[in-house]
Amino acid sequence: MGNPAIAPKSSEEPAVEIAKAQDVPAIKRITDAAYSKYIEVLGTLPAAMKVQYDKIVEKQQVYVLRVGGEVVGSVILATADDSVTVNNLVVASSAQGRGFGRLLMKYAEDKARGLGLVAVTLFANEKMLDNIGWYTRIGFVETGRKTEDGFNRVYFRKNLV
Repeated sequence: MGNPAIAPKSSEEPAVEIAKAQDVPAIKRITDAAYSKYIEVLGTLPAAMKVQYDKIVEKQQVYVLRVGGEVVGSVILATADDSVTVNNLVVASSAQGRGFGRLLMKYAEDKARGLGLVAVTLFANEKMLDNIGWYTRIGFVETGRKTEDGFNRVYFRKNLV
């Protein structure tokens, strides 16, 4: 996925870059912390907690957000048809409320534009109401619902043109 990373002006400014193998423990820790609250609601581990991050990092599909050298967020991106698909976007609880989720989503949108694609797509479990609310607030529109891998998912799309 051919866009350059968002480079910081200083080490304290946020920077998005391709994840490396040494980032996997931080990605897993942030993801587990963010999604553990859903285990009881779903009755199982959320899909994001089952991902083998080392394998997708090897495929260069994971991007991390660093602030002061520390990983505070990540996003998994893929291309599909006319869009970039956000397969998971997560920000550490200690870094939430600072616009980092929007920064990672903007990165996905910029990737799509850079590849000549016209949209960003994603899905969320239907029980993750806070995520669904956030997606609609930032311009995503629900496009459908279906059960996949045992999870009831809500699909979204944000057109960029």
